[in-house]
Amino acid sequence: MIVNRWKRGVAAIAVTVLGTTTLTAAHATEAQPRPHHYCHGSTWTQPNADQSGTRAVDGPINSWTVRHLRPAWSVPIEAPTDRWPGGYAASPIVVDGVIYTQDLDSNVYAIDQRSGRVLWTKMYDSHTNGPNGVAVADGMVFGATLTEAFGLDARTGKELWRHKLTRNHSEAIDMSPGVHDGTVYISTVPSFLDGGNAEGAVGMLWAMDARTGEPKWKFHTVPTHLWGRPDINSGGGLWYPPTFDEHGDLYVAVANPNPFVGTEEFPWGSSRPGANLYSNSVVKLDADTGEVVWHHQVTPHGIYDWDLQNSPILTEVRGRPVVVTSGKTGYVYTLDRETGRLLWKTAVGKHNGHDDDNLLAMEGRYDELPELPVTLYPGALGGVPAPGAVDRRTVYVAVNNLSVTWENQTTPSMPALTEGTGELVALDLATGRIKWSRPLDSSPYGGTSVTNDVVFTTTFDGVIHAHHARTGRPLWKDRLPGTSNSPVSISGNTVLAASGWPQSEDERAEIVAYRLGSGHFPWFGWWPPGRC
Repeated sequence: MIVNRWKRGVAAIAVTVLGTTTLTAAHATEAQPRPHHYCHGSTWTQPNADQSGTRAVDGPINSWTVRHLRPAWSVPIEAPTDRWPGGYAASPIVVDGVIYTQDLDSNVYAIDQRSGRVLWTKMYDSHTNGPNGVAVADGMVFGATLTEAFGLDARTGKELWRHKLTRNHSEAIDMSPGVHDGTVYISTVPSFLDGGNAEGAVGMLWAMDARTGEPKWKFHTVPTHLWGRPDINSGGGLWYPPTFDEHGDLYVAVANPNPFVGTEEFPWGSSRPGANLYSNSVVKLDADTGEVVWHHQVTPHGIYDWDLQNSPILTEVRGRPVVVTSGKTGYVYTLDRETGRLLWKTAVGKHNGHDDDNLLAMEGRYDELPELPVTLYPGALGGVPAPGAVDRRTVYVAVNNLSVTWENQTTPSMPALTEGTGELVALDLATGRIKWSRPLDSSPYGGTSVTNDVVFTTTFDGVIHAHHARTGRPLWKDRLPGTSNSPVSISGNTVLAASGWPQSEDERAEIVAYRLGSGHFPWFGWWPPGRC
């Protein structure tokens, strides 16, 4: 089914399974000397920029300088791009002037930020739908293949440990890990690569010792009994990494239950009665034990593949700690960080009257549900498909307006991906009021990224966009070498984006660095260390 194949293929979304034998250092290309130190205060050091998941950094790029961004270098993506959903969907990170990233064959790259020279690669050739990527801490790089988590030496790419996490062919890994205080956090998810409903898959979040990969604890995001029908049901897991507060506790956003909508024998999710916790929930966990501190479920008994998949963002509103998240429901939510109580939620993008169908299905009120076929907004790839960003006063999200038509309980159809449009939306952090919304001609699968008064996103037609954070006014854009379904990372005077899914022979799969400055503006390349 097209929706299943795309489910975790956009970054904004078991072909090759490695054995358990540890790869030798010969599989990594020879390491090169590390480049000079870069300013940490303006670098993108985590998959979502920082431990709070804000996707916002400081630096010299602002609404006046952004128009001077120019391509500095590009690096080819090694993974095949002629399959769903292309070869790349990650958010690069930058530590000490080295870019670390991963393609959709799980291969890891270390790249000199200044020159674009590839320092080393670690090849795994293990295809996953993504959105994947890596995390870096204490001289190590952490990531996963389709079935295993691994730790690499950040200087050489040598593999230091690797452990299998999946229990059966219905489970997979397709996320970038979180890492905090010596612990790596990574989750399994139901896998639809083999078709079907991924029957029997339980999304489990693992906490692993960063030095050895040995498990510390695991959290079942949905129950192992799968609401009484493990032969039919599955669910849960994480698409994106956890975020961490000042006490080290972690916050996760859990994906949806399956099957969706249902089956012919068990329509409207009736094979999984009830709310189906902890699917479609924000969950706060104790970092030491994995115990649930609180949870807030935004879509009980989900039926339309509307995941709550985006990493929770930790910030403050007038001194009050809050959690902000979003997902394919087409809503942005803000919760009290101490209690999990909902403070506000705001609909973004197109909706056409079916937002509460899940509650009718959970209560068995089937005669009040729509006759099939039915066309829905948000679609299965719609709403907010990738993480948003925040600054001190505003939440920024990229919204995908692409419908889905459910022909029956199990078979969806969608328009061509090129028919999708989008919106870049800014919401008041305190109230949820929409400050501005700007149309996008193509679907944005890469989420948003912010530096100073500029917000970036990418669209499926292969364009990188920069808008004014206060007004939404377009400031700058450029065409990537091909179609894009991956986000933007920002490090000092450099913006990183990728064209990961070429749609024609004229397009190329490349990671592209844009940099401030040219022969006319040399000072834009310098950012004083005192600003860190």
